Amino acid sequence: MNAPARNPARVRDEDAIGAPPETPALVPAERYYAPAFAALEVERMWPKVWQLACMVDHVAEPGDYFEYRCGPYGVLIVRGDDGVLRAFQNVCRHRGNSVCVGSGSGLRELKCGYHGWTWDLAGTLRRVPDRKGFGTLNLSDFPLVPVRVDTWEGLVFVNLDLEAVPLLEYLEAVPDDIAWCRLSDFRCYATLTVEVDANWKTIADGFSETYHIQTLHPELLRCVDDVHAPQRIWGHTGKSDQPYGVQSPRFDGALSDEEVWDAYVYTQGVLMGAAEGTPFPADERRDGQTVRDLIAAHTRAFAASRGVDLDWADTDRITRLHQYNVFPNMTLLANADHLTVMCSRPGATPDQGELVMFLMTRMPPGAARAKPTDVRMSAGEADPGVVLTQDIQILAGLQRGMHQPGFTHLVLSSEERRVINLHRNLERYLDLPRSQRVSGGVARPPAR
Repeated sequence: MNAPARNPARVRDEDAIGAPPETPALVPAERYYAPAFAALEVERMWPKVWQLACMVDHVAEPGDYFEYRCGPYGVLIVRGDDGVLRAFQNVCRHRGNSVCVGSGSGLRELKCGYHGWTWDLAGTLRRVPDRKGFGTLNLSDFPLVPVRVDTWEGLVFVNLDLEAVPLLEYLEAVPDDIAWCRLSDFRCYATLTVEVDANWKTIADGFSETYHIQTLHPELLRCVDDVHAPQRIWGHTGKSDQPYGVQSPRFDGALSDEEVWDAYVYTQGVLMGAAEGTPFPADERRDGQTVRDLIAAHTRAFAASRGVDLDWADTDRITRLHQYNVFPNMTLLANADHLTVMCSRPGATPDQGELVMFLMTRMPPGAARAKPTDVRMSAGEADPGVVLTQDIQILAGLQRGMHQPGFTHLVLSSEERRVINLHRNLERYLDLPRSQRVSGGVARPPAR
């Protein structure tokens, strides 16, 4: 049996907990199911925040369009004849019908299917059937209502607030912190929308902490350090990173390197092109190589088979997962050869929501671009891998539990500080009185 590899994260002695608070943070449970609270989010928060809507490849060519929905709001994203990307509130100025639904290509104009009012792709009203019946009607008075739209690393964001801060300012430190990963080399080959019986925050919370790994993901625990997973909070955004290819310290070094390898292959072997059951490559191992080094070597070889050069990325870049949270509902997971972006969105009721996964692969230079395939399914049908399936299957039970009369507050630790940060940002947008805000959760002052 080979000796367990030293965990590089321990050199910094940073853990996911950080400075313990004086008391836990208490979050009112009704935020997750009360119709009045959901209505307040719709009124004060969703129209004011930057939201990931689609990929640039969805709307790359003139005439391409994509309809983005979030709760009652609809945004139509269009690539104009002039090549400019624009976004509009998806509403006909006549009677309120949606101008365009779904996504597609070859659009020459935006024509309401109810009464035929027609706009050009720049949002200017061009035709009104039987116009004389309206008396004096100036076409220039009724353009489509504009929406802020911007892009970052191939992702398209929208914001209904025309006075919102620029996207890059909203993203704070994230772009600089992840710049080394070369996100622009990735292509989204598919989006998967999973309909779940859970509030959008219930979904988002699961991708905002590592506390649940030891219980919900026992297979993953065998190949990730969930303890030494340092976190940072910037404001709208936060980050955690976790070393993979090492056993959790909770095992106290009891697992062999072979067991760590087997767990990695089982939970995410696809990232290095390894089929389930791929044996530990003992014959490849050189003196001093760790399991992480072997995983990195296999990942580089798998990338090379796709025409992708990963020689620039060391073992830590390949095996350390960087997890970013962007308020209110976006999570970005990245390492040198992996990128998945996830969003949670509200459903028809506070007890319903959607998990949208943008599935990516790194491509070689000059690779052809294509529209992602968009797939929708129920939670019962979804099987996006061992770990994510476990995350999805727990959601309905979590949401049901929120309603129990004896459960008045979530009780959160500093390990769940990114969940707490979501709520503190939410309180700011909703302008909640102090009596309705999160209590506790304040870090102890440093010892003198």
